[in-house]
Amino acid sequence: MLSIQNLSSGYGESEVVHGLNLAVPKGEIVAIMGRNGMGKTTLMKSLMGIVPATGGTITVDGRQVSGLKSHARVAGGLAYVPQGRQIFSAMTVEENVETGLSVTGKRSVPADIYELFPVLVEMKHRRGGNLSGGQQQQLAIARALASDPKVLLLDEPTEGIQPSIIREMARTLRRIRDQRGLTIVVSEQVLSFALDVADRVLVLEKGALVHDSPRAGIDEAHVSKFLSV
Repeated sequence: MLSIQNLSSGYGESEVVHGLNLAVPKGEIVAIMGRNGMGKTTLMKSLMGIVPATGGTITVDGRQVSGLKSHARVAGGLAYVPQGRQIFSAMTVEENVETGLSVTGKRSVPADIYELFPVLVEMKHRRGGNLSGGQQQQLAIARALASDPKVLLLDEPTEGIQPSIIREMARTLRRIRDQRGLTIVVSEQVLSFALDVADRVLVLEKGALVHDSPRAGIDEAHVSKFLSV
């Protein structure tokens, strides 16, 4: 569903991601782990076209999206929940979610999205900026789902969120995958969340993948070494 081949990207003369290769089948949840500064956010932004790639290809469901503008990648099946959520704080919850509909041609948000996030139903008419961090993260995911994606990218979704909400988020993401057959790629530093949510855990170190193992057979101590400062 998502194929990344020999992807390189960075900022100006500084290359951050170096010839990265990754294939994610339909319906798989992959966690990409690594410390700050290892290239996780740059990789996510490169997949969305926010940071330009300097080499390689990105394919979604057999269609190459490399070189396309970000909005065209959304239309091609990619959805992105950025680090820090970046919801529209002055708009209502409902208006925020509706912004995700722009590429689908639909006028109203499908009911199953609100079913995934009951708290958003209660707060439909509240401004996004008045929600807690956990509620804003749910809103950002709902907005991404409104574009009817094939691949959902989440950049450090647990940042600034309390542990009980983190556990609930893992359950919700797995439910989204099960109900929609969605492919999910999440970048993360919290190993417990990655183990809760992912089928496969990868480690990104200095812009290159250095570890790849299924959740079932993971060596937690080995992965933890990459995450310690």
